[in-house]
Amino acid sequence: MPIQVFLQPDREKSLLRKHPWIFASAIVPPKRQIKSGDTVDVMSSEGTWLARAAWSPASQIQARVWSFAENEIIDNGFFQRKILRAFTSRQTLINKHRLTGYRLIAAESDGLPGVTIDRYADVLVCQLLSAGADKHRDKIVWALKKQFPDCSIYERSDVAVRKKEGLQEITQTLYGEVPEEVVIEENDVKIIVNFKSGHKTGFYLDQRDNRAIAASYASNKSVLNCFCYTGTFGSYALNAGATKVTNIDVSDLALETAKRNVQINNLDIGRCDFINRDVFQALRDYKTEGTTFDQIILDPPKFVDSRASLNRACRGYKDINMQAMQILEPGGTLCTFSCSGLMPSDLFQKVVADAALDAGREVQFIERMHQAPDHPVSSNYPEGYYLKGLVCRVL
Repeated sequence: MPIQVFLQPDREKSLLRKHPWIFASAIVPPKRQIKSGDTVDVMSSEGTWLARAAWSPASQIQARVWSFAENEIIDNGFFQRKILRAFTSRQTLINKHRLTGYRLIAAESDGLPGVTIDRYADVLVCQLLSAGADKHRDKIVWALKKQFPDCSIYERSDVAVRKKEGLQEITQTLYGEVPEEVVIEENDVKIIVNFKSGHKTGFYLDQRDNRAIAASYASNKSVLNCFCYTGTFGSYALNAGATKVTNIDVSDLALETAKRNVQINNLDIGRCDFINRDVFQALRDYKTEGTTFDQIILDPPKFVDSRASLNRACRGYKDINMQAMQILEPGGTLCTFSCSGLMPSDLFQKVVADAALDAGREVQFIERMHQAPDHPVSSNYPEGYYLKGLVCRVL
């Protein structure tokens, strides 16, 4: 039987609402040592069973809930059921769009805290970011092999947040032969994914729908694609008939892959520029030079990593959006994003509105964008909503 841990009085409200996180301040310090990742039964201060969770003594989130069912055992079958349920729920999306790249497991939103699994063609890439996920690595691999016997499995747990769980960063092959890269396809655009050295698990699957939305404004337009990474917003724009696409990033490797993405889609590389520059400085230089664009895409890295950094992040978002607005042609389109979960949607819109005032431009918000549907948001875990974007007409 799992070790029991008890909550402080009147601290069970979030668990009764099925939220999967239990903070250290809510837990009575256990009288015996519990190993990192071990399964514990969470009890109310009055001794009522509430949940079964993974123990993480090094983290402020000291327990992450696996199950709210008292009869559920955290064994191989548990992970097999969770993975099958997640795959089944995405089946319509996968079939409808003929996806060869998608998020299979979205951590807490799919009932597996700290577990992210993306599929790229016949490779499954896992990130195990919590003590419980790390503890049950072998069970997760077993379940994946059962469900996807033809797929190889690679781990990209080289994320700094693991240190908060008392874990080391790690990358490794977990099963099968893993190639250096694969090609996936979405919305009739081919994309090269290097999951060994690329960002996150190799690619940003969450922007799939937003790439198509941004491309719908690109026909016969000059497009500036900022923080372009491997250039997929740019490839979409070219595919939609953009006259010119300028991709900017600070990574030579990413820009080289961006060029290859244009080539494998048989698009006109002569209509592209690939520039290694700091985006903030590039925008200022374009303004000084009098260079303008019809469409600008701003997809920066996460500016907010804690609530304490929110004000600083708002200044960064405001500055970059203001600079972009100043080099847009009248009537031009700004597609701007925040991937920071701690940035509320209404605050992000206010920051963009304030940027318009400082830029001396009028802005109309014409579309809102979100993470793709294979990145669901569970009703009991609103923190799963993180990506928000705005399509702005800049007058």
